[in-house]
Amino acid sequence: MRRGRPVLVNDGAAADHPGQGLPPGQAPLATVNLTPVCFFATYCGFLLVYGPLSDRYGRRPPLLAGIGLFVAASLFCAMAGGVETMIIARIAQGAGAASASASALAISKDMFTGQVRQRIFIQLGIITAAAPMLAPVVGGWVISLTSWRFIFVIQALLGSVAFFGVVRLKETLHTIVAEPLSRVASNYARLFRNRRYILLALTFAVMGMPFFAFIAASPDIYITRLGYGERQYGYFFALNSAAFMVAPMAFSRAIRKRPLMRLLPFGFLGMACSALVMAVPLLPDTWRITLPMWFFTFSFSFTRPPGNNHILEQVETDVGTAASFMVFIFFITGACSMWAISLDWADKITTLGWLGVGSSVFTICAWYLLPRLVTLRQP
Repeated sequence: MRRGRPVLVNDGAAADHPGQGLPPGQAPLATVNLTPVCFFATYCGFLLVYGPLSDRYGRRPPLLAGIGLFVAASLFCAMAGGVETMIIARIAQGAGAASASASALAISKDMFTGQVRQRIFIQLGIITAAAPMLAPVVGGWVISLTSWRFIFVIQALLGSVAFFGVVRLKETLHTIVAEPLSRVASNYARLFRNRRYILLALTFAVMGMPFFAFIAASPDIYITRLGYGERQYGYFFALNSAAFMVAPMAFSRAIRKRPLMRLLPFGFLGMACSALVMAVPLLPDTWRITLPMWFFTFSFSFTRPPGNNHILEQVETDVGTAASFMVFIFFITGACSMWAISLDWADKITTLGWLGVGSSVFTICAWYLLPRLVTLRQP
């Protein structure tokens, strides 16, 4: 995480030994850093591919193909003899990984309705939150005991388990669209005409920008500016990730007593207040970033699973396409915020805070404006 050291983002493949086993031993840093960039770019691009394919051929075939590609690419990563081979393998890995993100929400939409689907989305949120908490710890153990190559072997093993799980899964899409593959792109044309879906997806995508910005800026803030070690930074990051896991549990309890339309504004307001504390330098820097960001992450994660459910409630057809585009726009807006926070700001904590205030205020305004523009379907 220290400046000048490449990091493969959030997939457990931290390149703490970038030259180990990758001749020539001293690969240029700019070249090594292409590995996470290429993975992320390919991942986002293929999100837009798997959705329409799953609407045309069913959920299982594209998902099996994607997971199979991910397993094969992970093994190639483990055997990579040079950084160029690693980049190519990571591109293939990103193309395969996108299939799961594109299909999981669509399968949930196929199988469940209303409040039951909302509970499923909450459970998915908890599982997703566990990954960034456990991956750095497990990855560190693996690297210290064996080699970074074994991380990719573990990924291949987990992918194999997922592959055989999908083999046993029955097809969930009962009505397959009978149109030629050349016209699959028309799914997006139909989807973009759905104003309810597009406006709601944009609203919830914007609110996630400060969270992505924190992921990008936190190493620089904690290690370079505040002077903490990498292991201490890992504890701070895990603490923040814990909020991501606790919030869906809190929401599952709160929804029993309060309707969804009243709970979501509390989450939006919590994000705005937490971001404001970061933006105004009243506390010591460590507490100004750690405590408010924990509450911001909690509020964001409190609203995200029901928000995803609410977005997909607005579509009846092209569900795979809708789920893919929803995830795609979430990551693209997040990538923009990661780029913006990486610029040479004088005080990244303050910048992060004002980004949070701006995105939260936008979300609050859009949330109350949307019912005047469109009639939203309720989960």
